Amino acid sequence: MSNVGSNNNKLVISESQLTEEQIKKVNQLRQDKGLSFLEAIQALGYRDPEIHAKKLAEQYSVPYLDLSQFKPDPSVLKLVSPKFCRTHKLIPVSKVGEKSIVVAFANPNDLALRGDLSSVTQKTIQAVVSSEVKIIEAIAQFYKPKRVSNKFEKQLKKEEIRTSTKVEVEGLNIDDVGESDAVVIKFVNSILAEAIQTKASDIHIEVYEKTARVRLRIDGKLQERLHPPKSAASSIASRIKIMSKLDIAEKRRPQDGRLKVRRSSGKEVDFRVSVVPVLFGEKIVMRLLDQSNLIADLNDLYLSDGELSLIKDSISKPQGMVLMTGPTGSGKTTTIYSILDEINTKEINISTAEDPVEYNLMGINQVQVNSEIGFNFSDALRSFLRQDPDVIMVGEIRDRETAEISFKAASTGHLVVSTLHTNDSVSTVTRLVDIGVPPYMVSEVLTLVIAQRLVRKNCSSCSQPHQVEEEALLELGVKKEELPLYNNLQKGVGCSKCNNSGYKGRMPIFEILQMTTALRRAIILEKTNAELKSIAKKSGLITLRSSALSRLKEGYTTIEEVVNSSISDEGLDEH
Repeated sequence: MSNVGSNNNKLVISESQLTEEQIKKVNQLRQDKGLSFLEAIQALGYRDPEIHAKKLAEQYSVPYLDLSQFKPDPSVLKLVSPKFCRTHKLIPVSKVGEKSIVVAFANPNDLALRGDLSSVTQKTIQAVVSSEVKIIEAIAQFYKPKRVSNKFEKQLKKEEIRTSTKVEVEGLNIDDVGESDAVVIKFVNSILAEAIQTKASDIHIEVYEKTARVRLRIDGKLQERLHPPKSAASSIASRIKIMSKLDIAEKRRPQDGRLKVRRSSGKEVDFRVSVVPVLFGEKIVMRLLDQSNLIADLNDLYLSDGELSLIKDSISKPQGMVLMTGPTGSGKTTTIYSILDEINTKEINISTAEDPVEYNLMGINQVQVNSEIGFNFSDALRSFLRQDPDVIMVGEIRDRETAEISFKAASTGHLVVSTLHTNDSVSTVTRLVDIGVPPYMVSEVLTLVIAQRLVRKNCSSCSQPHQVEEEALLELGVKKEELPLYNNLQKGVGCSKCNNSGYKGRMPIFEILQMTTALRRAIILEKTNAELKSIAKKSGLITLRSSALSRLKEGYTTIEEVVNSSISDEGLDEH
């Protein structure tokens, strides 16, 4: 491209018949002001840049277009961003059928630029020549900044008043942007700030045919916050992509990224970003990963003395398999990190394979798997076994290969901790067999299975005594003789601190399956899931429903949360 530029300058000099002294002044002005050669010539009043544009058109056999006499097609302007146009001194002007567009270039001989533009627009490019000055003027005239609606600005002001937390996006600021861009930037920052302030776990930004909306998942439930205008949805998506270092031009495929913000206190918060194309735009979900919210102490997880003892006993063993199970968002990651923190000492080598690495843990070797380059959980496991490990954490057992390597490691002197997606603890056993792990190996190697869910806690600021009909408690599985124990039930009535929901924060409930002799024998005999659960319950298994009822009895949560978080144990004793 430098040769092309040099040729263009010679052409200008020839056409304008500039003297050597004039050339020196042009170059000095370019250096002082950062101008192009043509802009410097025009600033000094040496010549009309249109002469040069016409000469270029003649030289390269390309039509000349006087942009001052032509109005570009608005539908074509949408194909190329104003930033791209300004950077490369070009502007799209019209359509030619469905597959081609006409683009005005200041430099019609830059074939690489034409190729890039064709990739961006997915169109064949037909070039015309216009002067650089008129292209810049046309960009300023026809790419007018989109004004966000007054309603959007009012929503933003309301949001900023309500949000006391301020955030600064790492490496980004709002200097040198237009008024409309600044409003979008502030709007996005305010969403991030409110998510941090309300301790939301996720932000959902959705776009529909005529509107858009922002929802926050707070204490496990999605809550609508704002309805920005549909016209602002694309700008919001682009801003978040820029922050997450994603491709803003790619709108046809899903993208994953990460962004970091700094709170006013100086603490940093990570957001895991997922962008997926939908019918009317792009759906964005951002998972909040706030290190300060991570509970990495088993003693703070509301475990009973018996449950805590079971877990600590299992993870103190030099080998074996400890599995966590539950759906996405059930708190498995927090519990696993708490387990690793419990055994994280200077004498133990701990390695983890995660997808993604959500929190940074000091003293633990954390590896990010990447399926796009063929580096998966099984590959990480093989590498770990050559790294002299004591404890291995596998983010998830998804397939037979990962399961086989994990169980082999757990049977040869390593403690392996991992997760599996099943409905309860006992289902984990049958799921492993279905994946392809032999029943005898499951029986021999599996040490402990922890099924987990989260229930919303009553707001401590507005919680009040709450009476519940005995019939309702009996239907939940409470035994008749235990009804007097449920005399301290509480329920939040709603206040400003809990956004009038009655709930503030969440707490886990657990179903911890200990491998007893009877259970190991039943696994080898390939008993059904119901039979295994009945045997486990006779051996003292505290089910998810029983754990939820304990939280209810202690006044932590409500009947509604018990029903939503667990299934009935009815019929378990019949086997």
